[in-house]
Amino acid sequence: MAAADQIKSLIKSYAEDDEHRFFTTAMQIAASEARQGHTTVAQELKQLIERARKEKSVAYLDSPKTVSISAPKRELKELIEVFKPRIDLRDMVLDLGVKESLNKVINEQKNWELLKKHNLSPRRKLLLTGLPGTGKTMTAQAIAGELGLSVYIIRLDGLMSKYLGESIAKLRLIFDAMEEHRAVYLFDEFDSIGSHRDKGQDIGEIKRVLNSFLINIEKDQSNSIIVAATNLPESLDKALFRRFDDVINYPLPNLNQIGESIKKTTRSFSFSKKPNYTKLAKLAEGLNYSEITKACEEAIKEMILSGATKLDSLEIEKSLSKKTPLKHGQTESQKTHQT
Repeated sequence: MAAADQIKSLIKSYAEDDEHRFFTTAMQIAASEARQGHTTVAQELKQLIERARKEKSVAYLDSPKTVSISAPKRELKELIEVFKPRIDLRDMVLDLGVKESLNKVINEQKNWELLKKHNLSPRRKLLLTGLPGTGKTMTAQAIAGELGLSVYIIRLDGLMSKYLGESIAKLRLIFDAMEEHRAVYLFDEFDSIGSHRDKGQDIGEIKRVLNSFLINIEKDQSNSIIVAATNLPESLDKALFRRFDDVINYPLPNLNQIGESIKKTTRSFSFSKKPNYTKLAKLAEGLNYSEITKACEEAIKEMILSGATKLDSLEIEKSLSKKTPLKHGQTESQKTHQT
């Protein structure tokens, strides 16, 4: 890449708050100087880059989880919540098929410049489906963590308006933001705006918003990642599915994944007696990751509040036994109402 292009990339990545691309481009410039024999300059650049990385890392750890959008439009503040994640895919227990799909997304995103040289686009429009608590929302955070990006959570309650055409204008603002601010844009509970257009009970504005979304996602050529998550894929309009690069289904965890999830949640604590993970997994069969994590956390709280120094697996068994597995298509609120 020519020096002028590198400088352009450096400025653009700074403006978009794309740390990964910024530091990658800076290192490319340092390497270019070294190849030209400018070893002193190259070494100084490398030292400056490493120092900046360390300072960024310290600032990142000390900063709160939510951050503000740089110079946003006033209306955009009401539509987007900005979140800086502290996790990546290694923090998640995932189905093998889901993991392979996400690794492809990350690999293509990290090598997007190489793909662009061959007139190819990286995967960046994802539709995540599955029961509640299976990791869809957490995936958006993990992708952002892998790429050093923020998560822009779309407030769908702020998007919908009773005034004709206002919702569409707001949606346009969000897609404009994708061009200006590279991030992971999360449309959670996507079925609230993506349901079938032929449903008679839908108001006209929802249909117009869906049509607008279809047009905008089709036209979108930004460098941001779009993640739409839903517990009700069967309610989505069929025209939506082909607009996404990947449709990834999240199943409930199997016995091995349950055991791994329990180990991850309790890894910072020692047990009074080696737990029987097979027994614990069978007790948790049918539960989602969220419920399994909560059961483990309840046992950890019990340990702390009782003054014990080691975790008792019997407490985890008790907590898991209290949980009722979700039925297909059932929401958390429906399950709570039944119990």
